[in-house]
Amino acid sequence: MPRASLSPAPGPGELEQHRRELLGYCYRMLGSPFDAEDAVQDTMLRAWRARERFEGRATVRSWLYRIATNVCTDMLASRGRRARPMDLGPAGSATGPVGPTLPEATWVEPVPDRMLAGPPDPAEVAEGRETLRLALVAALQHLPPRQRAVLILCEVLHWRAAEVAALLDTTVASVNSALQRARATLSARGIDAAEPAPEVDTEARALLDRYVDAFQRYDMDALTALIRDDAVQSMPPYALWVAGREEILAFWTGPGAGCRGSRVVPAPDANGLPAFGQYRPRPDGDGHDPWALQVVRPGPGGIAEFAFFLDTTRIFPLFGLPDHLPRR
Repeated sequence: MPRASLSPAPGPGELEQHRRELLGYCYRMLGSPFDAEDAVQDTMLRAWRARERFEGRATVRSWLYRIATNVCTDMLASRGRRARPMDLGPAGSATGPVGPTLPEATWVEPVPDRMLAGPPDPAEVAEGRETLRLALVAALQHLPPRQRAVLILCEVLHWRAAEVAALLDTTVASVNSALQRARATLSARGIDAAEPAPEVDTEARALLDRYVDAFQRYDMDALTALIRDDAVQSMPPYALWVAGREEILAFWTGPGAGCRGSRVVPAPDANGLPAFGQYRPRPDGDGHDPWALQVVRPGPGGIAEFAFFLDTTRIFPLFGLPDHLPRR
């Protein structure tokens, strides 16, 4: 077909303006911000190489989503499903063995909200937080790639079934069927893609301030008053997770006793929740070194969940956290 009959090839700026929203899509598909960045980079490269063949039958945005879906599907075919510790087995005991670490590809990894943030529209920001919940992203990993793409496009990005059908080269009936199956799978796991994210209001922020103060003092009595009876704690890359306030505090005074003397600094919100960089004291007394990114979920009656991500070599730079805190 002569070049003159085709739409103008999209330029670099026209492609790049979609990078951030594609990151959000690929993160939800893959469960890792690092994999998502790789997928988007591959998407941009494929689009650039194929730009002369762009016919304008769809928008540039839809064309990029088609490419990104194919890239993510290819990546998912070559690796296992990412998970949270709670997906791998029952809660363990604070007095039992911590167990071995598992490879990073095992885990759903946190993402800074600001990495995926779009225009500063309060409604869009709130909706983005809802669909970045770690539990939801983990549940999405249980869906086959096509169902995963359909659910994200329809439920998260609010594409019409006809648009999704065109993107996936299928029928509207097929899209609706995939969406119904995906919803059923999530429902069986107790997840609703439309469930509101927890409100981190002034009261919740005050609760978190008290938590940080108590944790830095390692005051178990004060922490007891701040943590819910049914709270849970996980610590990737360990598969061990514990349930209940007593188990969490037993862990902190037992296997986790090395956290005494930690410093906790604010980090950018992660997956719609407050996050903190935890630094443990160095044995030589010369400041504090990274230990964990804490993602903390406040709820009615106290803190409901702690997710401690210990792969600080990769995660701290992503969140802009320093690699050492000097002695005060």
